[in-house]
Amino acid sequence: MRPSFTLGIEEEYQTVDPETRDLRSHVATEMLEHGKLRLEERVKAEMHQSVIEVGTRVCRTIQEAREDLYDLRRNMIRLAEENLIFGLHVHVGIEDREAAIRIMNSLRYFLPHILALSTNSPFWLGMETGYKSYRAKVFENFPRTNLPDSFGSYSEFENYVNLLIKTNSIDNAKKLWWDVRPHPFFNTVEVRICDIPMRAEESVAIAALIQATAAKLYALHANNVDFRQYSRALLMENKFRAVRYGLDGKLIDFGKECEVDERALIEEYLHFVDDVVDDLGSRNEISYIRTMLAQGSGADRQLKVWRETGDLRAVVDYMAAETRAGL
Repeated sequence: MRPSFTLGIEEEYQTVDPETRDLRSHVATEMLEHGKLRLEERVKAEMHQSVIEVGTRVCRTIQEAREDLYDLRRNMIRLAEENLIFGLHVHVGIEDREAAIRIMNSLRYFLPHILALSTNSPFWLGMETGYKSYRAKVFENFPRTNLPDSFGSYSEFENYVNLLIKTNSIDNAKKLWWDVRPHPFFNTVEVRICDIPMRAEESVAIAALIQATAAKLYALHANNVDFRQYSRALLMENKFRAVRYGLDGKLIDFGKECEVDERALIEEYLHFVDDVVDDLGSRNEISYIRTMLAQGSGADRQLKVWRETGDLRAVVDYMAAETRAGL
């Protein structure tokens, strides 16, 4: 049976002091309390005290997801004077667990492209890092992160999880913080590799691209065609390039065995998913990807402000303004 390809979008926000621009954990606690009264289970705490996570309902279309996400951002902004965006997770409904594993295996190839679009963390501890997504470098210090290996079946994945539970490594599969995973409690494939783009419109565009990628890969599988599988070692080469250079870099075309400009690869990527976009009703949302290619990622725009002003406070103010834009 064809998957539903429903969507769920999760965003993480960091609360920032409007005077010092420092992170504010006590404000996040207050926002969480008030947010739960207004938004119920769509808002929750995260592992860092200054971070709040919100999540849309299960949405049937990208337009429904956009409406819910914009509503969440508006409500959280009303509860804070400023906030910084952090991580983005996108769930795509794929009810057949075997199909979910096959799609996850193939989806790994596209994750560096998706990350390059979303890169938005060039600074760490007040310093320019030289990376477009330093968040990815910080997060890889946790266990069970980065790109997963491929799995031959869902039962092979279950055996892996059960072994870790049996050996007291984890208590459930939610402790697998891979860049993509079959969600252990929802019938979804969850893409977790992204920084949050500054604008909500960018989050919606990336969610639409991820949904279209899942739909295209399912269509291939349904016709007994498989997207070519590459080793984790090769895919990690492309992930590093996306982390380091974002949209301005080159990724490896493993089939042609050559480097290709990232923007050109994303144009190829858009062409690859084009035949499923109208069926999903997401052409308008995905077309914004080309706007993102033209204006640069959040990291590019942050660095532009930094080089023009030399003032990190100006960068924080710019990010706060962009977080509100279009809402």
